[in-house]
Amino acid sequence: MKQMLLALQFLTIIPVRVGGDVSEREIAQSAAFFPLAGALQGLLAALSALVLVKVFSPEITSGLVLLVLIICNGGFDLDGLADTADALAVKSTGNPQADKVKRLAVMKDSAVGSIGAVALIMDIFLKFLFIRQLFLIHSLYTCMSVLFLMPAFSKWAPVPAMYHGAPARADGLGRIFIDNMKVNTLILSSLVLVVIYIAAAELHLIGAYGSVSVTLLVILLAIFYLFSTASVRFFRERFGGLTGDHCGALSEISEILFLAVTTIWLQHFT
Repeated sequence: MKQMLLALQFLTIIPVRVGGDVSEREIAQSAAFFPLAGALQGLLAALSALVLVKVFSPEITSGLVLLVLIICNGGFDLDGLADTADALAVKSTGNPQADKVKRLAVMKDSAVGSIGAVALIMDIFLKFLFIRQLFLIHSLYTCMSVLFLMPAFSKWAPVPAMYHGAPARADGLGRIFIDNMKVNTLILSSLVLVVIYIAAAELHLIGAYGSVSVTLLVILLAIFYLFSTASVRFFRERFGGLTGDHCGALSEISEILFLAVTTIWLQHFT
């Protein structure tokens, strides 16, 4: 229970405060419930869509649903995306180690640069386009299922990365997760995600698309795991390891990846 509350505290604006001493191990173990925290955000988005689509156009509904997702996350992951994009825009000096130090320093800057702003705009714009297409083409309950599952998968994506990665800094919350991530936490987090998907499948996906909906789960897990591990290598080469901002960026990009994969699956395999 303590780890679940910690996950809600880290990833949502739900006013949860865990009393008493919290060890670094318990903080890392809270990652097992990251998909659950994402599913709660997805539930808010799905219920918002159910209400808003009866009043507004698909375009306005898509924008408002995105606003709900951003608010309930507190913009936490968007901040990581902007910082990561600004750091990646640093021009190379020809000295790899000096470049890594400079990129990490840029990520500490609270100001958002031009590349970071472009990354935020494109991130939100692409999600808007995908969600709008869902509302225009598919049933409301399919749209709600996708919106429910999207944050659950995106919050799971950093967990394999933290397990396989090494911290780029000797301090920070990201270092605590990465240094203390164990295989049992990764497995439990994956099981929580599978249970969440099964719940959505039982409520709508299996009834609407049959057993082929199980194929989507396998495809998503494989793609997300490969994406997470590839991101570890990418960030290691450019930053010397992972930071909390990188995990936030990974989560944001994973939402676009989830929408892209789901859109292709709905159009071509159902």
